[in-house]
Amino acid sequence: MSRVCKLTGKRPNVANKVSHSNIKTKKRQLPNLQRKRLWYPEEERFVTLRVSTAALRTISKKGLAAYAAEQGLDLSKY
Repeated sequence: MSRVCKLTGKRPNVANKVSHSNIKTKKRQLPNLQRKRLWYPEEERFVTLRVSTAALRTISKKGLAAYAAEQGLDLSKY
């Protein structure tokens, strides 16, 4: 399963880990994804999405249906 947020599209980032001796090695910075069961009031049912915590804060502010429509996500598939 890929580590991608369904709403924001956040993905893993590649960065350098720098040691004390300035040796650089690659590392992955993973997004903070959570599998959440969210209430979808338009269809009166729950949808399970893998979303980032930033998306969860935005959902609590705007609402699930409004935020999904803004991002172009069809919630009837979930």
